[in-house]
Amino acid sequence: MSLDPVALTADLVRCPSVTPEEGGALRLLEGILTDAGFACTRVDRNGVPNLFARWGRQGANRTFGFNGHIDVVPVGDAAAWTHDPFGGEISDGWLWGRGATDMKSGVAAFVAAAVDFVRETPPDGAVILTITGDEEGDSVDGTVALLDWMAAEGEAMSVCLVGEPTCPEHLGEMMKIGRRGSMTAFFTARGVQGHSAYPHRARNPVSAVARLIDRLASHELDQGTEHFDPSTLAVTTIDTGNPATNVIPALCRATVNIRFNDLHTGTSLTDWLAAEAERVQGETGVAIDMTVKISGESFLTPPGSLSQLVADAVEAETGIRPEGSTSGGTSDARFVRAHCPVVEFGLVGKTMHQVDERVEVAQIPALKAIYKRVLKEYFA
Repeated sequence: MSLDPVALTADLVRCPSVTPEEGGALRLLEGILTDAGFACTRVDRNGVPNLFARWGRQGANRTFGFNGHIDVVPVGDAAAWTHDPFGGEISDGWLWGRGATDMKSGVAAFVAAAVDFVRETPPDGAVILTITGDEEGDSVDGTVALLDWMAAEGEAMSVCLVGEPTCPEHLGEMMKIGRRGSMTAFFTARGVQGHSAYPHRARNPVSAVARLIDRLASHELDQGTEHFDPSTLAVTTIDTGNPATNVIPALCRATVNIRFNDLHTGTSLTDWLAAEAERVQGETGVAIDMTVKISGESFLTPPGSLSQLVADAVEAETGIRPEGSTSGGTSDARFVRAHCPVVEFGLVGKTMHQVDERVEVAQIPALKAIYKRVLKEYFA
């Protein structure tokens, strides 16, 4: 009997799995996959729930992997929702609820595709599913923990397809063949407090931060590369916490976020930021400290057999040839790429993280059909 991905999506949405809570989602999937002959292992780490499932023998010559997450962001104001955010209700052709788009529908589609595929045409090889509860959080103990466990246990994927929503408007129009890197820099400028009428007796950290931020924001990092748009730097906050108009504060903080292409690394950009901060410190006499958080490096899976396989399957099922893109934010593909070639393809993501998150019901079985075709063609 074919596994219904719409019903499974609804069941998953009804699991309140706000990061890092599992909410019953992985228990549900583990039961379904075990019944289908998958060997399942919970790979929880530091309270984060993760599931590894493999059909076929370990060390098979060909192993196709899927990766996804069941954790979701908070619902916000539940009263603002048209439908219960954890109700999994179907209305007007849409399935409503937190995670309906990002990405319980994607997980349901690849689970259903994998279960049907191994039951109908057992492949010469293995199918691995890695499902985490820590993609929307710090992402330290999710897919990273699964990959660490796999390395220790001798488990490996030959290639991997991540089921994140990738299409802007219509199912089939875009897949991700890479992602920009992401990093955040936090600056703290420490000056000398004083009266605004006597600025020569103070050392103004706000002026120093303004000078630094202007230089950073007006600097052109690059003009883009063959597969990437130009890198961007966004100023996200400048804070002094100063309510007085006649006081020069002693402290000012600022934060910038950089999304960068393959012309840069987190280290090279950190060096540039530090040099600019040191330059302003020398000009103003205001001490500027910096800390940096690198969320992920840029990466690219060069167009080749995997991207062609996915693109061919998408076109066969939808009539649309997907564009290979590196746009958008980060995903767990940034971790998988160190393990094996990885591509991302999933549903339309317009409502993800919004109030009234929802997915068009018809897209879910269509996505399952794409994933199932990918498996058939990979093992053909």
